[in-house]
Amino acid sequence: MQLVLASANPHKAAEITEILLGAGLTVEILPRPVDVPEVVEDGITLEDNARLKAVALVEATGLPAVADDTGLEVDALGGAPGVWSARYAGDDATYDDNVQKLLRELQGVPAERRTARFTTVALVRWPDGREVAAIGNVEGDIVEAPQGSDGFGYDPVFRPTEGDGRTFAEMASEEKHAVSHRGRAFRTLADGLRVMEAAEAMEGQQ
Repeated sequence: MQLVLASANPHKAAEITEILLGAGLTVEILPRPVDVPEVVEDGITLEDNARLKAVALVEATGLPAVADDTGLEVDALGGAPGVWSARYAGDDATYDDNVQKLLRELQGVPAERRTARFTTVALVRWPDGREVAAIGNVEGDIVEAPQGSDGFGYDPVFRPTEGDGRTFAEMASEEKHAVSHRGRAFRTLADGLRVMEAAEAMEGQQ
């Protein structure tokens, strides 16, 4: 199976590739072609945005495409930034811009009210319109200042409940994948792809 990545984000692309291959999926991950323009992510849900990106790559390449979208929901902010997580501080915001805005919005909020969760929707789209989608969640909280130098996005300020007190940015990639939203979503996606492959193989034998 060949899947072209909808994401041009090198950090996200590396994570997706690591997780899918680590899940034992026999797949060749192709990079997003450089001539494919950025997709306008104007969906109202994470699944909408994942689908927009996957469809754009299918139409551009004629190949099955894998895409995802991720949102951070902070309870004290009414679920923000949510679907706007990547653009929380503006359309051209850097990771640090988004993190600093989040910390400003949470200034003075006590530790017990800084609960949050990450959600990822992962999706594969085929040229004939078939889809397999999966969702992954992880609960945690937002620390008061960035901790750690690995990871990307909000990783330096997100501390998963199932961890040992470290943020995602303080974990090795294997540790993060084991409990992260993206790890869970793409492992579930891999299971769905295997089920589809098995069903198609059985149909081919009939």
